[in-house]
Amino acid sequence: MDNRRAIGSWLSGPRAAAEEAGADFGYRGEQLGLPESGPGSIARPGRRLGALAVDWALCLLIAYGLLTEGYNQATGNWALLIFFVMGALTVGTIGSTPGKRLFGLRVVTEAGGISPLRALLRTALLCIAVPALVWDRDGRGLHDRLARTVEVRI
Repeated sequence: MDNRRAIGSWLSGPRAAAEEAGADFGYRGEQLGLPESGPGSIARPGRRLGALAVDWALCLLIAYGLLTEGYNQATGNWALLIFFVMGALTVGTIGSTPGKRLFGLRVVTEAGGISPLRALLRTALLCIAVPALVWDRDGRGLHDRLARTVEVRI
């Protein structure tokens, strides 16, 4: 028997190999009681990265245009501070940053509401960047898990 099939290829990963072997993981968000697709379902990585790119570009533009003279190290530092403030305020009040709104996304708590303190924690962890790179089987980053939030489609 070829054991390489059980491990999975580097392209498909071990999840695909396990599903091929008959394991049922369910859909992303099922454990959280979210629908499989449509409004309220887990946001897909492409939309999340697109929203992040729009938000970061907006913060860089603000830092470049209003706070620094030319593009240098200070521009990136100011942009990170603006990103933190924008994320904490907008996610904590309306549940979306401008980029998330553009891509039809919203951050909610696991219970379904909006919490300013959880938004503050989530944004602080997102600014560290490492927690955002560690994902669970529902597609949530470690920053979302620790803040007990979830990014859903509107």
